[in-house]
Amino acid sequence: MPQCNPDSTPRREGTRWPAAGEPEGGYTVVGRTPAEPVLITGCSSGIGHAAAVSLHDAGLRVYATARRVDTLADLARRGIATLALDVTDETSMAGAVAAVEAEEGAVGTLINNAGYGLYGPVEQVPMAEVRREFETNFFGLVRLTQLVLPGMRHRRGGRILNVSSMGGRATLPGGAFYHASKYAVEALSDALRMEVAQFGIQVVLIEPGPVKTPWNEVAAGSLGDTASAPGADPYAAYKAAVGVSFSWAASGPLARLGSDAQDIARVITRAVTAPRPRTRYLINPVAKSVVTLNRLLPGRAYDAVIRRQYRLPG
Repeated sequence: MPQCNPDSTPRREGTRWPAAGEPEGGYTVVGRTPAEPVLITGCSSGIGHAAAVSLHDAGLRVYATARRVDTLADLARRGIATLALDVTDETSMAGAVAAVEAEEGAVGTLINNAGYGLYGPVEQVPMAEVRREFETNFFGLVRLTQLVLPGMRHRRGGRILNVSSMGGRATLPGGAFYHASKYAVEALSDALRMEVAQFGIQVVLIEPGPVKTPWNEVAAGSLGDTASAPGADPYAAYKAAVGVSFSWAASGPLARLGSDAQDIARVITRAVTAPRPRTRYLINPVAKSVVTLNRLLPGRAYDAVIRRQYRLPG
């Protein structure tokens, strides 16, 4: 059985969704809702951490998880239940879901948030790293979904939020395998939504654009050496150009149009508490403009715009 923090908010009875005339953003919850309990992956930092706090503050019963439960200590101090959960480990995933179901009967909402960015030229990324990316970003998401669905079907309701990315709808340089994993999440979610609608289960995609979180440092770091001479690395100039793009997102003009983790957490909270959530929440102006550009332009024209923006070689 995974390690769990016993200090948590008490169970509540009764149900209240926002009334039809209330704005979607009015998401303070009174009493227990069909969305509870909420199980979230990847809560040690960034979007997952912020979402756990936002949902807890909205009055929902939350189980925050991460590979190491000690990274969740500040959430536990807030009264949020915490669990160890590694989305690449079958025993860990099954144990976490079993622990929640033993306490609650079934998971009300699953938020598949765990993930990271793997960047680098296709030719150079080791296959072991590609597999690890998909185990975390996609296969773990699939398996957790499989584990919670029987309980949701039994109670005739539930909600699954998959944290995807604008990168699941438009591809940018350097992130072939990250984008591939997010395109997979998008396709899976669309198919799953049609499969489980008959059981009252809703499937929602959260699609952030640039977000100021530790994700950026991890993704940039995965590029490897961006200072090699072209003779030593044929992709040196390409990787250097992609590396510069991460600094734009963090501190350049693009940063002003980006989001922080709390912005995404507020959208997640709306998606969890809305009586009839959207199928997709595309978040921030950068995401909307890039996805629109990709949809409207022919492929070669889109490539030309992005290559010019990134100042790619060749």
